Formats: sequence, C-alpha cells, structure tokens
Amino acid sequence: MLKRYVIALTAILWGCPGFAAEGMVNIASEYSVSETGDRLDKVLTKKGMTVFNRVQHSEAAAKVDINLRDTQVIIFGNPKVGSPLMACQQTVAIDLPQKYLVWQDVSDQVWISYNDPAYLQKRHEIEGCDAVINKVAKALLGMASAAAQ
Repeated sequence: MLKRYVIALTAILWGCPGFAAEGMVNIASEYSVSETGDRLDKVLTKKGMTVFNRVQHSEAAAKVDINLRDTQVIIFGNPKVGSPLMACQQTVAIDLPQKYLVWQDVSDQVWISYNDPAYLQKRHEIEGCDAVINKVAKALLGMASAAAQ
C-alpha cells in the first residue's frame, strides 16, 4: 500500500511546475503577478530586507516584440542574512543577493520561485553551516508563503 502511495505521489509531483527546475522552490500564489510582487515588497520590507530592484521581464520583452507571460524578479537582501552564508563559503556570493521570481504559467497560475538554500549548500559545497542554511530556508519560505496567501 505504501509503495503504491509513494509511486502515485512521485508521478503527481513529477508533473508539477514546482518540481520542474532543480534547486528551485515554487509556491503557488492566490494573486496576480503584480499583486504578488507588491505583497512580497511589503513582506520583505517588514522583515528588514532591502529590496534592491524589481525587474519586469515581460515589460522588457514587449519592447522587443516578444510576448512573455507576466514575469518579475524581485532582488533583495540583508547583510545579517547573506553575510553568514558567505562566511560559510564565499562562492555563494554569486547567488546573492536573493531573488524571488514571480511568474504566471500557461494555465494562468501565479508562482513565487526561489533558489532552495539546500541546493545552494550542495552547489557550493557548504559544510558545517546547517543552522545558517536552515534559518535562510525557513525565512525564504515564510516570506513567500505570507505573500502568496
């Protein structure tokens, strides 16, 4: 019975957009891309993050006659969060500051996506910093979830 459940769950998850890109976490949003982005801005600011930029990819694409579903990237950070990661392994700086991708899929579902800190841990061979990785993972999930619901 358990084996069938695991096989069924694996089949379902394999087809979900949330599992399409290695190392990404995807959270479904109840709001439009624009509203989700606005909500993320507010949550990030409230949590003491600096929002460095909000890149409107779909607007830029339209300027060169490319039709792109609504897509934004919010770039944010806080040295209290990023610096401990870099102290663990300096090469992680290539993946900082953090980013949230807010995008709409072909079925009009809006998603918040971000790099999974566990993936960054693996990518940069970070050892002995599980507490830092877990803290960042919890914070990213919490902020994305708050903006999506």
